[in-house]
Amino acid sequence: MKVGEARKAAAKWVSQHASREAGFLGAYFSGSTVGLPEEAELPESSDIDLIIVTRLAEPRAKPGKFRFEQALLEATSLSWNQLASAESVLSDYHLAGSFRTDTIIADPTGQLRRLQAEVAPRFAERPWVLRRCKHALDRIERGLRSIGPDAPRPDQVLGWLFPTGVTTHVLLTAALRNPTVRLRYLAAREVLEAYGHSDKYAELLRLLGCAQLTARQAMSHLEALERTFDAAAARAVTPFPFSSDITPDARPVAIDGSRELIRNGCHQEAVFWIAATFARCHKVLAADAPEAGERLAPDFHALLTDLGVGTTAALLNRADEVLRYLPRLMSAAQAILDANPDVKPGSA
Repeated sequence: MKVGEARKAAAKWVSQHASREAGFLGAYFSGSTVGLPEEAELPESSDIDLIIVTRLAEPRAKPGKFRFEQALLEATSLSWNQLASAESVLSDYHLAGSFRTDTIIADPTGQLRRLQAEVAPRFAERPWVLRRCKHALDRIERGLRSIGPDAPRPDQVLGWLFPTGVTTHVLLTAALRNPTVRLRYLAAREVLEAYGHSDKYAELLRLLGCAQLTARQAMSHLEALERTFDAAAARAVTPFPFSSDITPDARPVAIDGSRELIRNGCHQEAVFWIAATFARCHKVLAADAPEAGERLAPDFHALLTDLGVGTTAALLNRADEVLRYLPRLMSAAQAILDANPDVKPGSA
């Protein structure tokens, strides 16, 4: 499917469904496909991200991933309160990128276009880029400091994994690149290579625990994840924020996308999403099929052991390593920011 066809399907879904919900204020595209041309092929392992803006202070649970007219969409609800000013958007490393160009699908009140007109010309100004880098850095620190030593194992892993993965977002933000989710390590590697800092990539992989992982090991862990994913997707009942990522519709992203990375020689870049999906599946199984979770737990533990976080103590030690690395990470981000020809002077 072409990107343009998928966008048309997304716009049709917004018109037929999202726009009829109470509080609907508009919708816009987000994520890694924003910069792709209409005629580009959309990989089977990619979806079209869209944000549904509502006037409700507490948006309903996000629709998540689903198929609509053959397109795989991922819809997230967002309160207008989070978009209330250009300054708040410019300071948020996740929100700002969608407003650097016109990504708007629907805007019945005109508020989104007014916001985009304010954000776009200031998006690449140095003070705002720096503020967004610090926003990502703060997210790492808050996340790693909040890991519960007595929390269930999947929660501990997710509490370490996602903040650790935001190390890539600090660098991507400095390079004015989209802070992608599943492909964050691949994107960070490209940025570091482009700016002459390839040596720093090994440090990111070491903190994730996969610097020495082989392609054969990665494929073995993916095959184990495949069994766990299918068991979780078949039994999932309890709602989680990520529930739509553990479904048959999401399988091409979670499983096939990781397999594609490994086969293309990017096995280390596949590890982040393999680990994240493993932990999420075990949260599902703990809630809805604990006997299956116990049976499949050795596969999860094997991955964690290979990543060097097989025990709670090891995981907390790794979190401390990431925290100690943050000053060096910010120095690398500032070097990229200084060398980025697209960053402009300005005042926040």
